[in-house]
Amino acid sequence: MSDKKELKEQYKQMKPDMGIIMFKCKASQKAYLVCSKNIKGDINSLTFQLNLGSYNICNNLQNDWKKYGENGFEITVLELLQYDKDELKTDYSNDLKLLRDLCSEKLNNFEYVK
Repeated sequence: MSDKKELKEQYKQMKPDMGIIMFKCKASQKAYLVCSKNIKGDINSLTFQLNLGSYNICNNLQNDWKKYGENGFEITVLELLQYDKDELKTDYSNDLKLLRDLCSEKLNNFEYVK
């Protein structure tokens, strides 16, 4: 029983990578930027939703995905955001948006997704 409790506590203490993900359509060269608090989880989730045709946050991304398919996209982690040394800080939303804005300055043809 204590093993279960230890595993649960370890899971709660995990800090997944967070940062900016770019879904780039190879055909149109359009980039879709995503702020992510869990990069691996968000890539899996978004890819799954896009393949199902049920992604409704960005219609342009869903339409391009339907048109060109998963192989028509490059999925790249543009930037990672480091956790603050202050353990009390739990909301990184504003930091991610600022990082996304900095990333967007390097791109010509992009759209914010989330």
